[in-house]
Amino acid sequence: QVQLVESGGGLVQAGGSLRLSCAASGRTFSRCDMGWFRQAPGKEREFVAVINWSGRSTYYTDSVKGRFTISRDNAKSTVYLQMNSLKPEDTAVYYCAGVRSGLGPLRFRPHEYEYWGQGTQVTVSS
Repeated sequence: QVQLVESGGGLVQAGGSLRLSCAASGRTFSRCDMGWFRQAPGKEREFVAVINWSGRSTYYTDSVKGRFTISRDNAKSTVYLQMNSLKPEDTAVYYCAGVRSGLGPLRFRPHEYEYWGQGTQVTVSS
């Protein structure tokens, strides 16, 4: 079992930066692929980025490529999302999620993840 707690959200002007953190407790974090998702009001939860258990493989949704960077520190049981050049359309609640790594490809759909944090609000003003 893994418990996840996000932090680092807030209000920022367009073009600014934020770094989200997701601290995990539990023994299996280092064996989990970790993802970030977001949900804007009235919209479905959508995939943002994923990193595999070792940190060697990452993938991003097209709208954040070149602006966001996902990383992890297994010694600290923490995954990060560095968000640069933020846009108003990035405004959402951001969720950290984890799934025990398997032999298959990285996963992008919310229902494929086992563990979820409570979310942190990111608001980008124009």
